[in-house]
Amino acid sequence: MSSAAVSSSASPVPPEDDVCSVCHDRFRIPCQANCSHWFCGECIIRVWNHGAAVQPCKCPICRRLINLLVPANVSDDQNDDPQLQRVLGEIQHYNHIFGGAPRSLTQRLQDLPFFIRRLFRELMDPQRTLPLVFRARMILMVILSGVYVLSPVDILPESVLGLFGFFDDFLILVIVFLHLAAVYRSLLLYRHGGH
Repeated sequence: MSSAAVSSSASPVPPEDDVCSVCHDRFRIPCQANCSHWFCGECIIRVWNHGAAVQPCKCPICRRLINLLVPANVSDDQNDDPQLQRVLGEIQHYNHIFGGAPRSLTQRLQDLPFFIRRLFRELMDPQRTLPLVFRARMILMVILSGVYVLSPVDILPESVLGLFGFFDDFLILVIVFLHLAAVYRSLLLYRHGGH
């Protein structure tokens, strides 16, 4: 279903007799997925946070990939609620990543801290399913880039060039982290695409 179709057919509120299929309670900050199922905004974001960072979560009801979340209309008296603003921001971030719009290099760099945090959480979690070869390769890349940044041998030495000498260190770190994010994304997309 296209995002235009979801936007035009989305009802402003979930059905009155329905409950969130994740928490089995009344909807708090309700939002509708592109498959037309309703969830608490915080619940569906929690489902996504539990899974792979670079893969949209699957609907807990129909198992379709969710690439768009449409929050219900928010009343004016709720606009000042900090929890509401946090959840709406997370939903906006989710839609930004999985909504299908092309992302610029600047947007990718802005998303980099988020993906790196999720990557390190998966690297250190023995219950995650990253293969040992990829895990070892990623850890080795981080160690080698750390050794380069901390070593006195540089392409652009700080002692000669001052602050400009840190540019090569920064560039190495950005390249390594962009590569890690790309490897991680392709691994997860390959693994989940085959199922």
